[in-house]
Amino acid sequence: MGRQQIGMTRVAEDAVAVLGQQIRLARLARGMTAEHLAGSAGVSRKTLTAIENGSAAASIGNVFKVASIVGVPLFGVDDPSELLALRRRGEERLALLPRRVTPPREGDDDGLDF
Repeated sequence: MGRQQIGMTRVAEDAVAVLGQQIRLARLARGMTAEHLAGSAGVSRKTLTAIENGSAAASIGNVFKVASIVGVPLFGVDDPSELLALRRRGEERLALLPRRVTPPREGDDDGLDF
């Protein structure tokens, strides 16, 4: 039994396709064969093909790993230390937020005290 088809929005479909194209273009620009890149990333040739074809079934971890190997910038960041700084800032911001959100109860006045 294969993986289930994942329903996506049009924007998500376009983003996955663009990232796959960028990965393939970067691989070709570096003169890497698909077999070499797949081996370097520890994925099968079939998985690499799925990634380059914009398949939503490919795991995000594998997609990001392949992208980083061929030098495709993730989140508009070329420098790995800058990406780490982005990660740390996100962690700091999330630490300031509540761990969960409680939906308002029916008849609640949005927590107003007056």
